[in-house]
Amino acid sequence: MLHESRIHILNQQPERNEGAYILYWMQASQRSRVNHALEYAVRAAARLGKPLLVCFGVTDRYPDANLRHYRFMEEGLQDVARNLAARGIPFLARQTSPELGALELSADAVLVVTDGAYMRHERAWRETVAAGAACRVVEVETNVLLPVTAVSAKEEYMAATIRRKIERILPLYAVPLLESTYQAVALPGPLQGLLTSPEGIADLFAHLAVDSSVAPVGEHYKGGEDAAQERLEAFLARGLAGFATMRNEPAYGITSHLSPYLHFGQISPLEIYLALGEIDTEDKRSFVDELIVRRELSMNFVYYNPNYDSYDAITSFARETLDEHAADARNPLYSLDTLEAAETYDPYWNAAQLEMVKTGKMAGYMRMYWGKKVLEWSPSPAEAYRRLVYLNNKYSLDGRDPNGYAGIAWCFGKHDRGWAERSIFGKVRYMNDKGLERKFKIRDYVEKVASL
Repeated sequence: MLHESRIHILNQQPERNEGAYILYWMQASQRSRVNHALEYAVRAAARLGKPLLVCFGVTDRYPDANLRHYRFMEEGLQDVARNLAARGIPFLARQTSPELGALELSADAVLVVTDGAYMRHERAWRETVAAGAACRVVEVETNVLLPVTAVSAKEEYMAATIRRKIERILPLYAVPLLESTYQAVALPGPLQGLLTSPEGIADLFAHLAVDSSVAPVGEHYKGGEDAAQERLEAFLARGLAGFATMRNEPAYGITSHLSPYLHFGQISPLEIYLALGEIDTEDKRSFVDELIVRRELSMNFVYYNPNYDSYDAITSFARETLDEHAADARNPLYSLDTLEAAETYDPYWNAAQLEMVKTGKMAGYMRMYWGKKVLEWSPSPAEAYRRLVYLNNKYSLDGRDPNGYAGIAWCFGKHDRGWAERSIFGKVRYMNDKGLERKFKIRDYVEKVASL
């Protein structure tokens, strides 16, 4: 279903009768299935009797991206090229800054359709295309289950406040997307020779000049919507049962492993939600809370808080109490190099850092502990925030993402309540190694990471 609140007209231009094609500028939603923006474009092509062209711009200067991220995206775009071809939909991927590539192709377009995105640079790209295109530009939200502004018109205080709003309107959006068959219409001749095959994707990425300091993690995570489907099926078959009680146990890895695929838009949150079916269990409720409530809270955070990637994002009691304790003695006080090399006194923290470096992902509970200790071991809260953003963006496949930024902010008291006051943290929640030892088989986790 294409609910009208998913659809945003970004400029005042009309659809152009003289245009040669409908252009779907794919960027945040890198998939051929359960993609509301693609479906909108397919229906527009049928309505106007025009061919559809899907374009994707690949820049080797994407903020904070390195070879690890590019390889995962390359694998995903090979799936996109293959799966769009199976539907008869032309695909063109080029090395260009995404907004400039879309703007160039918009010169011959009847209509430009794009997918929704929420971080600062992504929104700026869409604003550039909307301002420069001579035809209508439409944004369709498809990387969230519920459109951000439909959920809330302001930055939410915590999960409890947004949960109530989500529960009220979830039935309006948790409905299958009925995909139309694309009726192929020939593109203009010159474009036919430029279309991109899966092999062409590999060649395109081979010519990018990207930061190669962080290795790909193909042995742990393979990119693409086909791999995402396999992960989802495996989770439903073997991981969902017991999720509510075991998801925080670092050693067991009871997780869907879908966050990298959600980050790159290689799977739809709607598809995941519908795949859970009609069962009513605590395991499902726990997973849905992470998939929808926590994820939508993170989208709300980056959409309404322009400072989401810096300490300036922290406000209210958390900012006040952390600033009051900013001058508290910190012992030990580690350098960023020591943290990045996982050379602290704490074997549990070191294991969490190494898991991220080796696999591109970190156990969920350990990510919270990891962030809290960096706050404790850094010269100031602002420096701690900067370090966490740097490390998470550099090594995590699901870094550079609203979920990542919201998770870091949570370590500083965002979306949380006040606790008993203590040194350094003030009234912000504190975590320590004794808690890990009491709750989990934490030494098993250390051994597991060492064996990776």
